[in-house]
Formats: sequence, structure tokens, C-alpha cells
Amino acid sequence: MMLIALITASGVMAGIYFAFSVFVMKSLAQLPVQEGIRAMNSINKVIVKTAFLPLFFLSSIGHLALIIYAFISDNYAAGLLVPAGVIYIGGMFMVTVLGNVPLNNRLAAASTHGGTASGALWNGYLLRWGRLNHIRTGSCIAATLLMLLAL
Repeated sequence: MMLIALITASGVMAGIYFAFSVFVMKSLAQLPVQEGIRAMNSINKVIVKTAFLPLFFLSSIGHLALIIYAFISDNYAAGLLVPAGVIYIGGMFMVTVLGNVPLNNRLAAASTHGGTASGALWNGYLLRWGRLNHIRTGSCIAATLLMLLAL
């Protein structure tokens, strides 16, 4: 049952990140710089007050538990569960914490208190944030596929 829940959670997270990679960030890039920055800052404020944040943390904890289970289990599928957990935690959780969140914080800081962030800052943000998001998307998809194979 836990594996089904993690497959579902990973799939949902993959869908969220996929949407950002495929059309959300491209849409924001089409806006004038200050509007794009304002929209992204709004997204970053709102997302942490939604079901996204519990899903983000609970799915990460679940994948850690999956790795532990796979190591203590004699289940033949453990060979797929360990990489699934490692890929998810490394490629989704760690990339978010060490990459996307610091970029979000820098963008917010550059545009607070009536300040205006430059087009160069915004373009660099879009490029780096987007690349990191592609890693998150692929990691969630890969983890989901490995868990499905283990099922």
C-alpha cells in the first residue's frame, strides 16, 4: 500500500514539475520582466501554503523509508526501490532545497521593498531555474517508473 501511495505522490510531483517545464515558465518568460518576476514571486509565496508542501515533504520521507525498507527486505524488487528512492531524494528534494529555493529567495530579495530586478537577473533565473526543474521532472518520472517496475 505504501508503494502505491509513493507511486501516486511521485506521479503527482512529476506532473507539477512537468507543467512548469513545459508551459508555466515559458509563459512567465513571455511577460514583461517586472510582471514575470511579480508572477513568479506570487507563485512561490502561494505554493508553500497549499497541498504541495506536505506532498513535497511526505513523499520525500516516504522515499527515505522506501530505501530503508529495501535494504532490510529480502524482496526481489529491492534492487529497483533503492535507486527509485535515491533518484527521488537526490533529484527532486535536494535539487529543490539546494537549487530552486535559493534562486527563488534571490529573486524575491532583488524585487522587494519597491526595488526592481533587472532583465539579466530574470533571464538568468529563468535559465537556471528551468534547468533545475527539468532535473526534478525527470527524477520524479524515473522514480515513478522504477517503482512501477518493482510493483
